[in-house]
Amino acid sequence: MSYHIDQDGYYGRFGGAFIPEMLYPNVQELKDNYLEITKDPAFVKEFEALLSTYVGRPTPLYFAERLSERYATNIYLKREDLCHTGAHKVNNTIGQILLAKKLGKTRIIAETGAGQHGVATATVCARMGMDCIVYMGEVDIKRQAPNVARMKLLGAEVRPASSGSKTLKDATNEAIRDWINNPVNTHYIIGSVVGPHPYPDLVARFQSVISKEVREQLKRLGVEKPDHVIACVGGGSNAAGIYYHYLDEDVGLIAVEAAGKGISSGHSAATTALGKMGVIHGSKTLLMQSADGQITEPYSISAGLDYPGIGPMHAHLFESGRATFLSITDKAAMEAGRSLAELEGIIPAIETAHALAVFDQQEFEKDDIVVVNLSGRGDKDLQTYMDYYSL
Repeated sequence: MSYHIDQDGYYGRFGGAFIPEMLYPNVQELKDNYLEITKDPAFVKEFEALLSTYVGRPTPLYFAERLSERYATNIYLKREDLCHTGAHKVNNTIGQILLAKKLGKTRIIAETGAGQHGVATATVCARMGMDCIVYMGEVDIKRQAPNVARMKLLGAEVRPASSGSKTLKDATNEAIRDWINNPVNTHYIIGSVVGPHPYPDLVARFQSVISKEVREQLKRLGVEKPDHVIACVGGGSNAAGIYYHYLDEDVGLIAVEAAGKGISSGHSAATTALGKMGVIHGSKTLLMQSADGQITEPYSISAGLDYPGIGPMHAHLFESGRATFLSITDKAAMEAGRSLAELEGIIPAIETAHALAVFDQQEFEKDDIVVVNLSGRGDKDLQTYMDYYSL
């Protein structure tokens, strides 16, 4: 069984492009051109140069000695938090804005939840001199104020989404409406491995630099491959990136979703535990929905995991059993985030803290090599940490 996308844009039963007719030309243009453009040696050279000199890659693979001692295993952190802008998101935005330029686009739109993708998009638009509009839910605008300020300082316009739960799902809806109305000059930089084909594959390819580096870094340490790779999953771009080169290898993949206040609490974003097959934002995937097919509102203390579905790659990894999916509550994530800060001097994004909480739920062997994708830094979440711990 293959865990990569097939020629029709599917991962097993999941994927495809379920889009309104008015959006078809936009998506078809991408589908017809993305592989040829992104494989062109000149594109690759420019992409890799920007990752090196602008983003700061390769990011370190850090042995977390005190964390490893606590959990009696060998824990390595892939330090995506050290990327320019503070998270893995910029790997994808660099790639997509170069693609947009090749396609002759002059205006960029994006959606954002935690704000990291919005900041990464605003950053590359500033670098390339392109207009940038970022859609963000009103709830997320309030809880991620530092990132909103960063986007505005970078010259982006932040447009609030005031419908539904006023979070990531609704921001995505608004961005799609914009794209329909501006098909000729606009490219939509989707921030995760979601949306209609070819976006899930496109984003995964740009993020695959993460697992490519991990392989090289471990081999320099004399390690052929890790025993386990752990990442948090909302839409799932950081997970897709660190899983990518291990999909067809004998490596344990652990995906961590947000259980919020508890899987059965009615305040959760644990899609694999609560969801069923459905279509969201142009892709067939697992989706939290009511009995009559209405999307149910997700909840997480983490704005980046507050999404009612997962990317089709991850839906396939779950259904096939290739990856183990765990659900972590707000409480467990916040405790894991504080533990990393106190043990290693690294304050993680709350999204990442969900992945770190796995060590309190699952035991690993003493000799195991466990790699955790430290997908973002906690600067943007400082107010949430302060409120939670009364700091």
